[in-house]
Amino acid sequence: MSTSMPGIVNYAAEPLSVELREVAVPDIGEDDVLLKVEAVSVCGSDLHQWLGGISWKVNYPCILGHEFGGHIVQTGARVAHFQEGDRVVSETAAVINPDSPMTRGGLYNLDPDRLGFGYGVHGAMTQLVKVPQRCLHRVPETLDFEKAALTEPCSVAYNAVCKNGRVVAGDHVLILGPGPIGLLCAMMAKASGAGHLLVAGLPSDQQRLKTALQLGANTIIDGDVMEVVRNLGDGLGVDVVIDAAGVSKTLETAIAAVRPAGQIIKVGWGPQPLQFSLDPMVQKAVTVQGSFSHNWPIWERVLRMMDQGQLNLDPIISKVGRLEEWEDCFEKMHTGEYVKAILTPNP
Repeated sequence: MSTSMPGIVNYAAEPLSVELREVAVPDIGEDDVLLKVEAVSVCGSDLHQWLGGISWKVNYPCILGHEFGGHIVQTGARVAHFQEGDRVVSETAAVINPDSPMTRGGLYNLDPDRLGFGYGVHGAMTQLVKVPQRCLHRVPETLDFEKAALTEPCSVAYNAVCKNGRVVAGDHVLILGPGPIGLLCAMMAKASGAGHLLVAGLPSDQQRLKTALQLGANTIIDGDVMEVVRNLGDGLGVDVVIDAAGVSKTLETAIAAVRPAGQIIKVGWGPQPLQFSLDPMVQKAVTVQGSFSHNWPIWERVLRMMDQGQLNLDPIISKVGRLEEWEDCFEKMHTGEYVKAILTPNP
């Protein structure tokens, strides 16, 4: 086996500090496997690290990529439940504190010491990646790796909508932000029984808004959200708003659009300070629910949904390309031309 391989490396905090470099093949520990990466999806956080201005700490230089799957090619001495040749996907919590109260409660995604692939430790935008066996889930033979690589963002959406959310049949649900997570949240809301599903974006989001219609949205909005909401049902607002954009303005819109006693689920990140009053949220007695990452049972459920055909991922995947095409994929996801791009490091 070669001692080096190509990898997409984020090497500094300054904008555009990402390049394709030769990187070392990792050594694995007793509880790890070495995974041959068959598909790795480009995430919005990869784009944020590429563009700079992020709100989380990165251990530079770091290989990007945390949405991935592949074949096991080597196992550590204490790996008992997986073997070479197994088809697997990996969770993102590469390092956790086993003694953390959150970890002991099964919520290791909320462990303050958690480090994830692609920012805390080397990720999967390369040919081989080291993965702890506790992160692994088996991929059904019927599921190709390009779709399996989307288990992670689907799990983010499932956690937000189906676990932390309270969408019930017949609810009016508004998604703010038609990026990949927003679109996957729309799918989960529809699967949960959303009656009238609205997806809102900017005029520049036309391609993604068209994709929202393919995924079951009843209404797409590229202008005044409140004008549409005021003419929906009894005019009091939607039952659930999912803020998948993250900027301050969308939370303000969410508070205006949600009905009294409704719920706002905030899944989008945004470091900007709020520049508006939260009094309307208090007056409406609105529940605001943050949602971050996922855990083991959520991954198992999402893989089951994929295997049973409950998630239509075809409209989400815009491009499957080689590792060397990473820059085109990053740029076109940033402009909205691509919804999701998948890289295949071992074509």
